[in-house]
Amino acid sequence: MQNELNIVGIQADLIWENPERNLAFFEEKIIRLSKDTDLVVLPEMFTTGFTMKPENVAEKMDGKSVSWMLKMAKEKNLAICGSLVITQKGNFYNRLVFVHPSGKIEIYDKKHSFTLTGEDKVYTSGSEKLIVNYKGWKICPLICYDLRFPVWARNTENYDLLIFVANWPTIRIKAWKTLLKARAIENMSYVIGVNRTGKDANNYQYTGNSLLIDYLGEESSNLKKNEVGIIKATLFKDKQTRSREKLGFLNDMDAFKIEQ
Repeated sequence: MQNELNIVGIQADLIWENPERNLAFFEEKIIRLSKDTDLVVLPEMFTTGFTMKPENVAEKMDGKSVSWMLKMAKEKNLAICGSLVITQKGNFYNRLVFVHPSGKIEIYDKKHSFTLTGEDKVYTSGSEKLIVNYKGWKICPLICYDLRFPVWARNTENYDLLIFVANWPTIRIKAWKTLLKARAIENMSYVIGVNRTGKDANNYQYTGNSLLIDYLGEESSNLKKNEVGIIKATLFKDKQTRSREKLGFLNDMDAFKIEQ
């Protein structure tokens, strides 16, 4: 088990439906990271932006973007995750792909489709949470709109890190920051939220405001409004564990069952 986890989130002005340019941007950032980086988190639909025309950009799991993630993970000896437009068995998915440096791949399909933009009409929703075991850390990756549903994110698995990758627009950015802190506090877990900047083809504006938050709701790292760049921090599992043991909040949470 590794007590310290060095995590990086990369905030970008995504180029609309242009995987080549987006991958080139992220690669330039990743190759410059220090050798002690353990995990890199990229935004939602990091190769395309939040498109509702998946037929234009969808890839298979053996496509160029997942292959690129495998290449980066191996060359830099780190894990990398972010969501992509994936097609499988005739369906389209907003799929988070988590690639280990060993080449192991784990996936999470977005549970809560964003009905305001019709995501539910073109993408198939997932039904299962993913808990990744990486270097002794239990990691729960979720996607954008999932942030609004605390029951789905509830820490029943005793995870250590909660990830949200997003394309969260400027008009609701106050909710983004508030809910990220709420998820950290109520689950007594480190939280990273990685958003995008810029304007997409539908004229939605994004200011980023990516955040790293500790298990008590304190910001460990953040990016300013409209800033393109990285957030990074070292997370300490022993400190989080001691805080959980001292306060005991997770021991008192209500039991529940999610019905699909």
